[in-house]
Amino acid sequence: MNIIQVIVLAIIEGITEFLPVSSTGHMVIASSLMGISTQDFVKLFEIVIQLGAILAVVVLYFKRFVRSVDFYVKLVIGIIPAVILGVLFKKKIDVLLESPLVVAIAFVVGGVILLFVDDWFNKPTIDDEREINHLTAFKIGVFQCLAMVPGVSRSAASIVGGMSQKLSRKAAAEFSFFLAVPTMFGATVKDLWDFHKANTLAPEVLHDDIKYLAIGSAIAFVVALFAIKSFITFLQTKGFKLFGYYRILAGIAIIILYFTTNALHQAA
Repeated sequence: MNIIQVIVLAIIEGITEFLPVSSTGHMVIASSLMGISTQDFVKLFEIVIQLGAILAVVVLYFKRFVRSVDFYVKLVIGIIPAVILGVLFKKKIDVLLESPLVVAIAFVVGGVILLFVDDWFNKPTIDDEREINHLTAFKIGVFQCLAMVPGVSRSAASIVGGMSQKLSRKAAAEFSFFLAVPTMFGATVKDLWDFHKANTLAPEVLHDDIKYLAIGSAIAFVVALFAIKSFITFLQTKGFKLFGYYRILAGIAIIILYFTTNALHQAA
């Protein structure tokens, strides 16, 4: 992995983490196109820089994070499903992360859902995080687990989950952002620890890895600051259909590319 690849993946992460298009899916496709998707460090990098993007939420919504203890209770309740399933199925999830075809299929299916989600959930009654009760937080956390399949999008899954529980688009998106903070922090710590146990690196290699993680996280953080505000504004006025069309077209393009590439390899 080189510095150009670090910058490209970090920009992709910063833009897509909060959009309902799957940041993980985009990074899997990008790393596959760059020929680095099977490297252990790349898999770690793609997880760690998500935390960099997520920290932009803390900065932009700092007052929400110091408002009440109950805010954190809801977040803890909301991540329980992801923690349980993540521990039970981590190895299977890691295998899926290597498959562009899985990403492509998830893109298309998720895109079709986004075409209709505005019509399905068009009578919200909750417009503020403080109105979310603990059971609702847990249900949204269950929806978030769907994003363990790369290409589904954690943001899309949790926002749709929130809207299904009568949250407005804005409230659902913001709670999705908040829920991402402990979710990605836990995933990052666990992956860093697992990588540390599995790899004994030379000092110069370790130095490069740390440098790349720091640079990637910083870039993702800065880009995400702008992406979050733009997304909320767009979502309130336009809804999800454009993202649905994008996901479908991107998924179809990836499927065509996948089978074309495989056919060329077999012919060779």
